[in-house]
Amino acid sequence: MSSTEGKVIKCKAAVAWAKDQPLSIEEIEVDPPKSREVRVKIRATGVCHTDVSGKRAILPFVRFPAVLGHEAAGVVESVGSAVTSFHVGDHVLTIFLPHCQQCPACKSPDQNLCEKFMVPSESVGLLFDGTTRMRCNGKTLYHFLGTSTYSEYTVVDESQVVKVNKAAPLDKISILSCGVATGYGSPIKICKVKPGSTCAVFGLGTVGLGAVMGCRVQGAKRIFGIDINKDKEEIARTFGVTDFLNPNDHQKPIHEVLIEATGGGCDFTFECIGIPEVLQSAINACKTGGQSAIVGVPAEGKTVTFDPYKLLYGRVWTGGFYGGFKPKNDVPGLVDDYMQKKIMLDEFISTTMPIDDVNKSFDLLLQGKIVKAVLYFNSGDFK
Repeated sequence: MSSTEGKVIKCKAAVAWAKDQPLSIEEIEVDPPKSREVRVKIRATGVCHTDVSGKRAILPFVRFPAVLGHEAAGVVESVGSAVTSFHVGDHVLTIFLPHCQQCPACKSPDQNLCEKFMVPSESVGLLFDGTTRMRCNGKTLYHFLGTSTYSEYTVVDESQVVKVNKAAPLDKISILSCGVATGYGSPIKICKVKPGSTCAVFGLGTVGLGAVMGCRVQGAKRIFGIDINKDKEEIARTFGVTDFLNPNDHQKPIHEVLIEATGGGCDFTFECIGIPEVLQSAINACKTGGQSAIVGVPAEGKTVTFDPYKLLYGRVWTGGFYGGFKPKNDVPGLVDDYMQKKIMLDEFISTTMPIDDVNKSFDLLLQGKIVKAVLYFNSGDFK
């Protein structure tokens, strides 16, 4: 039993009070967990483009004022009633995608979109019982993707936390909570890239580099990396890119460049940004019988127009959340793979910063100067 069990905890958090405003470092109150909930002391939390999009309110799953953040590793501080699979002191990752293990989707070997993930709009920002666990100066704070990891303590449903190897460094494995796994799983679980394939990855941020790594692990022979930031080439080649293309360097559309370079198109393409025009380029770059995956998250209300003959002629257009991984089944194994040097994580992390610098980390990410920042609350927490 922890000394804080059953008590309200006062702690530091970065609060988004309103759309497009800088996050504010505040002291907030975090309630104890209720039934089937876990309270976690966050040791490290990654900065993801989804958090930036949340601040800008271009995604449908944010309500202000909110505590953002969803990519984190920490230690269980206390558990609510009916929780039997977690105990105080467990090392865990918080995951935006629930895995209740009971609904038809969770029981299916072919999908990972737990029914708990499909919440109605009126429930955005609330935990599954329809309430919140956070306050600041008497005002309710809403949760973000059920996790809210820009807080030193957070409460999550037991379906959104995964127990991992205690020997793993928390700062490094925190980024498996979203971006890296989302990209890495797309060639492995969603598209099942075959050895010798030709692949193209559009967008070389964390998700895109994860997809490159997945293509390489699957045995792809040629991997095109496409990004308008020329500074991404060096790190992209580290992860497995064989050909780097900057669309700004070409007079013709990038899909035409890819078709010419491959003699007909790619076997697999991965759109890792969420921009409609890039989604079109990705499907257009596929050869007949090729497959394109939507991996990036588009802004709410965006649409794509395409020639249906692209599909009629045998191409496949698909997509998925979290790389097709089932969190409780697959994440512990990903952590172990990192410990055994089968996958790269350190190379994604450009910088670590205190939570006080969260706004600076957002700026660096948007400027393309970093791949991934990891934030901490206490410098001694990475153990």
